[in-house]
Amino acid sequence: MISSIISSTPGKVLGVGCDIVEVSRIRDSHERHGQHFLDKIYSEEEQEYCLNQAAPYPSLAARFAAKEAISKAFTTGIGEHFGWKSATISHGERREPLVQLHGRALKMLEEIGGRVVRISISHTVETAMAIALITD
Repeated sequence: MISSIISSTPGKVLGVGCDIVEVSRIRDSHERHGQHFLDKIYSEEEQEYCLNQAAPYPSLAARFAAKEAISKAFTTGIGEHFGWKSATISHGERREPLVQLHGRALKMLEEIGGRVVRISISHTVETAMAIALITD
């Protein structure tokens, strides 16, 4: 028997973005720039979660990819309109990744008629990836 899962919040897709990053790139940036790199890219909550992992770099890379994917879903990329700290990746009750938007990103979501930003992230020891969807 085939079963299907229907989203509890169906809606029109207003934006989609994806990103993939090598874990070594994030590790190298952290080793080169130290805490400055972490503070530029990640919220305190994200740093605490990732740095408490036995292997923090895949988790850091996954969040880096998530922020890139979200920025692409907004069609801005990382820059003037959407910064590294415009979104925070946290966890829900089932450990699913959740997106919290901040500042201008929240305003952009409203401007395009969006309600929800959904994210899926995954990583191996070597790579991390993320896909983001904005729906109404």
